[in-house]
Amino acid sequence: MQTLREAIRPTTLIRSAKLCDHLGLDITIASETFQHTGSFKFRAAYELASNVPNDEILTASSGNFGQALAYACKLVGKRCTVVMPATSAKVKIDAVRGFGAVVDLVDTAVKGRNERVAELAAQMPDAYHASAYDDEYVIAGNSTLGDELAGRGFDAVIVPVGGGGLISGVITGLRRNGDTSAEIYGAEPLLGNDATRSFRAGHLIANETEPMTIADGARTISLGDLNWPIIRDGAIDMIEVSDERIAEAVRIYFGSANLKCEPTGALTLGAVLEDIERFHDRRICLIVSGGNVDPSLYSSLIAG
Repeated sequence: MQTLREAIRPTTLIRSAKLCDHLGLDITIASETFQHTGSFKFRAAYELASNVPNDEILTASSGNFGQALAYACKLVGKRCTVVMPATSAKVKIDAVRGFGAVVDLVDTAVKGRNERVAELAAQMPDAYHASAYDDEYVIAGNSTLGDELAGRGFDAVIVPVGGGGLISGVITGLRRNGDTSAEIYGAEPLLGNDATRSFRAGHLIANETEPMTIADGARTISLGDLNWPIIRDGAIDMIEVSDERIAEAVRIYFGSANLKCEPTGALTLGAVLEDIERFHDRRICLIVSGGNVDPSLYSSLIAG
């Protein structure tokens, strides 16, 4: 069996002169769109699937973790069941099934993903219940991205935030490599701003319902319990991004960097657009977390 570092693809670092000139900023894109299954989630999924002793894994996911875990389980010979919202992008549902996993669709307006997972867990006592973000294996897997970004002289690293698995991993990787100069910012949808409210208050605050932002990978109720102290102590700030700015960022990536980016991945550029003055005269790394987006949604976003 391959180790995690053997299995992952290194992140793709992109310097677009057109993008930098357009915004008047020094920007490097760290794109996980070319990672296995099209997002950073493969890092966490493979770390988890290759280390837990269970032969079956159960999870809830809006799509990216689900397909990453399905593929990781296929590679290591384990069974996988993924609870997904019925509103998930069709391309993500099809991908999870394509890797051989069982997909259980749930109407989140009637029943929460976690509630459905609890029901299935009672029927699958030997399965490992994997959180897409609140899990030590997930943080460890995602920390490899922080390892790759460490020591590159970035003044600011901006990370998309949903449940907090990516940003907590990036913080862990950067800091264990002695990179204390890079300030780490979270970028989350304004419509689901639990991380921002938690960061301001100094304690976890949950969204009342699953937020219906176009950034479907960030439709989470709350940061994870394991993620929270890492974020609280390691991040500089959270930046709320409107859906309008997210859509604008998707278009800018397409037009200025020739990069297909899903809305959740565009959160970091959206954060810069929301507060551009903050990042003048700084070397910025924008993490693009993935590129899995339904073609009809993507075409509508690009058309504006």
